[in-house]
Amino acid sequence: MQQLNERIQNEGLNLGRGILKVDSFLNHQVDPALMLAVGQTLARQFDDLPITKVLTAEISGITPAVMTALELGVPVVYARKQKPITMPKQVYRQMAPSHTKGHNVELLVSPEFLGADDTVLIIDDFLATGNTISALIQICQQAQATVLGVGTVIEKRFEGGRERLESIGLRVRSAAIIEKMTASEIILAKDSSS
Repeated sequence: MQQLNERIQNEGLNLGRGILKVDSFLNHQVDPALMLAVGQTLARQFDDLPITKVLTAEISGITPAVMTALELGVPVVYARKQKPITMPKQVYRQMAPSHTKGHNVELLVSPEFLGADDTVLIIDDFLATGNTISALIQICQQAQATVLGVGTVIEKRFEGGRERLESIGLRVRSAAIIEKMTASEIILAKDSSS
């Protein structure tokens, strides 16, 4: 996706340790027009599948998940990181390491909103090692829901998450793919549609 690639090139900042700062349009300030275009792009990659829910993790995954779900005409469920009093006592839960926070976070989903009849598309802001997405897959397994695919805004291909997810039979698509990050440059794949 050319517009996203340009924003990454112009505004992305490599903070080291595999962390890419894109706070100006995705992770702190959100560019709604760009995220709508990302959602449309991701939805086209999965519109042949019988998806009933889009699942993501709070907070940076919510905007691209909502935009994708809007295009697909399905609801969004997001895994919470803290349990509110409105959630039932029994919830689906899984721990996931947070690369940017430097520790594990707990992801929680209410059984009211995810069940055995659901076919799920997982959408997230980044795909790196696949740890957070794997935790969301495990939550779907607890709910007996079926995961049909994974879509991400930005994939850091060099961290191996795609291979991990494809090895379990999932379709993985990203709006932008980073092949390599060095101190001086961010090298993007020419074709990010696969």
